[in-house]
Amino acid sequence: MIVSRYLRTLAASTALAAAGCAAVISAPAQAQFGGIVYDPSNYAQNVLTAARTLEQINNQIRMLQNQATSLINQAKNLQRLPTSILQPLQDQIRQTQRLLSQAQRIAYDVREIETAFASQYRNVPLNASQEAMVAGAEARWQNSIAGFEDALKVQAGAVANIEGSREAIGRLVGASQSATGALQAVQAGNQLLALQARQLADLTATLAASNRAQALDAADRAAAKRQAREQLGRFLADRPRYVPGGSD
Repeated sequence: MIVSRYLRTLAASTALAAAGCAAVISAPAQAQFGGIVYDPSNYAQNVLTAARTLEQINNQIRMLQNQATSLINQAKNLQRLPTSILQPLQDQIRQTQRLLSQAQRIAYDVREIETAFASQYRNVPLNASQEAMVAGAEARWQNSIAGFEDALKVQAGAVANIEGSREAIGRLVGASQSATGALQAVQAGNQLLALQARQLADLTATLAASNRAQALDAADRAAAKRQAREQLGRFLADRPRYVPGGSD
């Protein structure tokens, strides 16, 4: 709207300049054909005045043209980027969060981890029956297997997001290269940073799931060693002691 107003003003100024020049330059012609004595100095002064007036009007026209160009450029710089990958990124992050929330047996919760480790790993009841010890070892083994399965699921989700990242990068780079203004270029850059943040989130989730599986497996081995020593001691205690000596 502002640009249109300036262009209308520009057209009006041009018409005014033409009318003024015609009026000033035509004065000597009217004086000449009207029977008045021709005055060369007055005619020259009128021509000079008309030239100066025309120059001033031309300067104003150029100024209005520059202002119109500046407004057009500002309008381009304020245009928003038509491409947005925000929703796909949010969906991919939610998918990764769902995979993490589906962790089996021992989930990503501090209190649940403390409770499970206190009962199954750190304070293994060594005075329990043989059947109870076997059941505890089975439970710890199941925890390790579930941890590795969860890690594989999270890794699969991160791999599935690679194709979406490739498509998003192509769209954003194309939009950035064809950006008509500064705002579009900045928005394309911001969305590329958001894509990197999502990739870092996938990497963090993958590392967390893998480290969880490895930690559960290491804890299982540590608890198994302690339990194995107790079971070995029981086995040796149940055997009759060997007493050296000759037979009569």
